[in-house]
Amino acid sequence: MRGHCGITGRESEEIVATSFEDRVARGAWGAAEGRGPEYLALAFREFFRNPMAVGSAFPASRYLVERMLSPIDWGRMDCVVEYGPGTGIFTRALLDRLPGHARLLAIDTSAGFIDHLREATPDRRLIAVTGSADAVRAIMADHGLDEADCILSGLPFSTLAPDRAERLMEASARALAPDGRFLAYQMRKAVHPLLERRFETVGTGFEWRNVPPCHLYWAARPFRG
Repeated sequence: MRGHCGITGRESEEIVATSFEDRVARGAWGAAEGRGPEYLALAFREFFRNPMAVGSAFPASRYLVERMLSPIDWGRMDCVVEYGPGTGIFTRALLDRLPGHARLLAIDTSAGFIDHLREATPDRRLIAVTGSADAVRAIMADHGLDEADCILSGLPFSTLAPDRAERLMEASARALAPDGRFLAYQMRKAVHPLLERRFETVGTGFEWRNVPPCHLYWAARPFRG
C-alpha cells in the first residue's frame, strides 16, 4: 500500500507569493515561532560542528511537525524513540501528545543537543541519551525498554554510508513492535528504498513550509527476517 499527501493549490500559491521576511515574521520557520534565538544558535553551532550528522541548521517548522505527527494516534503509544532530536522541537511535540505512562527515548550523537534537552525539557517521560541510533536496541535494553511502538527519525540518511544506513534500518526494524511504525522527515529520498525493503506499508508526503522543504515517510509493520 502506498500513500501520498501533497500540498493544495492554495498552499502552493501562498508559498510562492510570500516573501522571505513575511514568512519569518509569520513564524513559518521553526526558529521564528516564539522559541527564542538560543534554539537557532544551538542548531547552527551543532550543524557546523558535524554537518553530516545534523540534518539541517534550521529547527523544524510548526507546519512540518503537525504534518508529520498528525496521522498517528499517539495516545495509544507506550514507547517512542526519536533519532536526532536536535533542539527538541519534535521532542516537545511528542511529549504533548503522549500519555502520562509513556516513555520517549531521544538519541543523539551530539552531547550539546542532549544536554540542552535535559535542561530545557524536565519531563519524567523523557530519556535523553548521547549515543548512536545504530545501538538503539542496546540503549533501549539499558533503560528497561523492550519494544518501541514508533521510531521518529530526523537523521539525514542521504549522508550515511550505504552499509551503515542498512544496519540502522535493520536495527530499527528489530527494535519495533510487530505493528510498529517508522516515521522520517528528510531533505532527500535516500531513505525511501530502505523503508520499502523493511516495512509492509510505506506512505509518503512532502512539506514545503519548512526550511528546507522535507520529504515525509510513514512506514508500518516491519519485516524482521
